[in-house]
Amino acid sequence: MAAPVKVYGPTLSTAVSRVLACLLEKDVEFQLVPVNMATGEHKKPEYLKIQPFGQVPAFQDESIAIFESRAICRYICEKHADKGNKNLYSTNPLVKASIEQWLEAEGQTYNPPSSALVFQLAFAPRMNIKQDEESIKLNDQKLSKVLDIYDQRLESSRFLAGDEFTLADLSHLPNTHYLVTVGNRGEAFSSRKNVDRWWNEISSRDSWKKVVEMQKSK
Repeated sequence: MAAPVKVYGPTLSTAVSRVLACLLEKDVEFQLVPVNMATGEHKKPEYLKIQPFGQVPAFQDESIAIFESRAICRYICEKHADKGNKNLYSTNPLVKASIEQWLEAEGQTYNPPSSALVFQLAFAPRMNIKQDEESIKLNDQKLSKVLDIYDQRLESSRFLAGDEFTLADLSHLPNTHYLVTVGNRGEAFSSRKNVDRWWNEISSRDSWKKVVEMQKSK
């Protein structure tokens, strides 16, 4: 029997929680390995062997090491195509192209303003860092424009890539969770009917509920 895959990093990390949600959707056994970033553990030589940029998460599957959360998720879906949620990353070329374009939209268009807001609204206060009001204002505006486009898409599609929940939707969970629950940005989602329906559905999945529970236990 193969050893569980290892995920390195704190559950509160948005990138780590993306990978955990994917593993849970695919019913893949894993071991979570804590990384003490406060003491610089992620910059030590041993860790840099598996994550050369000294960031989280790092991922190990026996002798294979992978970094970057979206790449890790793709790998998990490809290797375990017949396990768990088989629709998460389709083998149909046309469906996969739709998943990929919305994954790209998440990484290139949604993630920049949402990550900036998550840092300013959720993490800066914890780290005793003064919030940058100009950055907050600018990224609120950018996010609003993205959500307008999402609302149009979701008017004719249950999920971003089509009628099934996929990796494209899953990838939005970590940042959006912080914005809605900590960042006081729930109205940005609830004020858009289709985005609101979509968010309520994807955030209610058992896999994500388990990730949130893991975060609360830390």
